[in-house]
Amino acid sequence: MMRHFLDFERPIGELEGKIDELRHLSTTSELNIAEEVGRLEASAARLLRQTYGRLTPWQKVQVARHPERPHALDYIGGLVTEFVPLAGDRAFAEDKAIVGGIGRFRGRSVLVLGTEKGADIETRLAHNFGMARPEGYRKARRLMRLADRFGLPVMTLVDTAGAYPGIDAEARGQAEAIARAIETCLDIEVPLVAAVIGEGGSGGAIALAAGNTVLMLEHAVYSVISPEGCASILWRDGEHASEAAEALRLSAQDLLRLGVVDRVVAEPLGGAHRLPKMAIEALGDAIDQALQPLIGLDGARLRAQRREKFLAMGSRGL
Repeated sequence: MMRHFLDFERPIGELEGKIDELRHLSTTSELNIAEEVGRLEASAARLLRQTYGRLTPWQKVQVARHPERPHALDYIGGLVTEFVPLAGDRAFAEDKAIVGGIGRFRGRSVLVLGTEKGADIETRLAHNFGMARPEGYRKARRLMRLADRFGLPVMTLVDTAGAYPGIDAEARGQAEAIARAIETCLDIEVPLVAAVIGEGGSGGAIALAAGNTVLMLEHAVYSVISPEGCASILWRDGEHASEAAEALRLSAQDLLRLGVVDRVVAEPLGGAHRLPKMAIEALGDAIDQALQPLIGLDGARLRAQRREKFLAMGSRGL
């Protein structure tokens, strides 16, 4: 399969392309090129380590948006067995930007919710690029209440550029739906572990991410607005997106330092899109570790801990 390389990855892509060409030659001729292939592989691995060891915030945004990065349904498929999808907000419609259902995670019954971007043109259109309408957040709220009623821990997987900004969404109460979803996250008396797996955009993200523990993948981003949106407001020019990304402190490392997230989950070298199965398993381990100490707590304590956690945000300096 042809791998997609980001702009800053092109030197790596060129080296890997040469390696593929040489390997193809070795199968169609009697030339012994193993030594040259080994040398190029070492160079590519070294360049990959150097590149990903010093990513800028804007480059992290690009990695978080990588089209081959695993999405919510990939994590659900890899981590949750006996998954039964649940649909509809019981008020208006089914919104496919937010997926949810009941299944088993590491032997434990859970309710899982996620924002799904889609993997190709057809599925991206079907899932509205992960941008939910009010009925999506109302569905999330309904399912969280269901989990609360039956004592099921909640897992959420966040990957959205933000809530859908269309006129129809505003007409149906987008802001109220997001606010109610956040309120429900903070109100339920079961464990809630949230994971930012790609983009965590504005209220569309925090509507599912107000958890007892918030995890974030190493190259994910989480911010109140996209860098392009911030640049268009502050500079009246989207070309300043890289500067905006720096100012927003949207990387997992910055947000851990500021106390917005609780743990950064390491990705495979070169990002989750290079070794998706490894990334999915690593996140599964992190979610399991986060759930363990929460399972034994009573509902009132879980609720209080979650509220205290978010009330304390902002007390750390920039």
